[in-house]
Amino acid sequence: MKIELYKKVFNQYFNDKKFFKDFHDSIQIIEKSKRIFFIGNGGSNAISSHMAEDYMKIGKKPTFSFSDGALITCFSNDYGYENAMKEWVSNHFQEGDLLIAISSSGESKNIINATKYFNKIGGQSITLTGFIENNTLSSLGLINFYINSDSYGIVECFHEIILHSLLDQFSSN
Repeated sequence: MKIELYKKVFNQYFNDKKFFKDFHDSIQIIEKSKRIFFIGNGGSNAISSHMAEDYMKIGKKPTFSFSDGALITCFSNDYGYENAMKEWVSNHFQEGDLLIAISSSGESKNIINATKYFNKIGGQSITLTGFIENNTLSSLGLINFYINSDSYGIVECFHEIILHSLLDQFSSN
């Protein structure tokens, strides 16, 4: 039964000491950041858009999400899909910015390229991934929240739970 798989992953993940260390370290990074950029594709893009709204409204942080259809197609047409987010970030970056990169597989070229570039120009990144533990994106963040599942539903739900939990914690400090 699928619900049992959600329960199993939930119990394993949220009882892990590494998760709590990463969680508390992430709170400090978020609190110190000036602005937060959220990026993702598909369902992860929807999470990015949702979190940008909540982190701005509840967390009182200036936020950005690369989720406007016209902007995505414009940048993809001009720079290629694999470089669209990188180019968008390059137009907005300021010292003290944080990138939160979300990719279920951790292998999306556009997310990887944007994160590499963001780190190269002096930003800090937190990544959220799933599927394969040693995916490319997982090594690019100061912290990576990896969900050990190959189910989009589980990975995406856990990414949203983690981001909401971080927001709840840092906005209550």
